[in-house]
Amino acid sequence: MALFNFGKKKEEEKKTPACACSCGCPTSEVEEITNDCCPQVKEEIYCIKVLGAGCKSCHEQYENAKQAVKAAGLSVEVEYITDMKKVMEYGVMNMPALVVNEKVVAMGKVLKSADVISLLQRYRKEALT
Repeated sequence: MALFNFGKKKEEEKKTPACACSCGCPTSEVEEITNDCCPQVKEEIYCIKVLGAGCKSCHEQYENAKQAVKAAGLSVEVEYITDMKKVMEYGVMNMPALVVNEKVVAMGKVLKSADVISLLQRYRKEALT
């Protein structure tokens, strides 16, 4: 028996974020969208994140990703995550890492904006097939 509830782990309340297509289907932040209610989201890039420790190379990756999104004409905001707990949820061990639609697509090196553009184009082609 734990005295005064010491030693017992409190369960965290898990909040389910809204679906990217705004249709109301439940999704979790790290889980890939696999529901059939979101076909338009499966085909498009709706989420781009740069995972890093806040170092110079991670910040450079973030800037290159923002430039690539702007050059590609996407209406997506690039998110920069430095919280190590969130980074570890993606299973990333080498930083910086690039996440597209909650899937890690590159890690361990700084990609130039042209490389990010080609990676995003390749990702779109794979999503359509």
